[in-house]
Amino acid sequence: MAEKKTPANADVAALNYEQAREQLVAVVGQLEAGGASLEESLALWERGEALAQRCEEWLAGAKARLDAARAAAEA
Repeated sequence: MAEKKTPANADVAALNYEQAREQLVAVVGQLEAGGASLEESLALWERGEALAQRCEEWLAGAKARLDAARAAAEA
């Protein structure tokens, strides 16, 4: 029976905004510090992209909630 592989960075979807942002800052710091191999740098880059996307999702959701609250207040 074949083992089901989970996609890399699948855990990012479970992070709240603050967790994702904190991890993104750490990833950027690691990349800026240098010293990682090409393979490690690529993995960090991919994680950073996933974390940035997660932050954008949270912010878009927050904006939608604010827009809905404003629309309800004006009605």
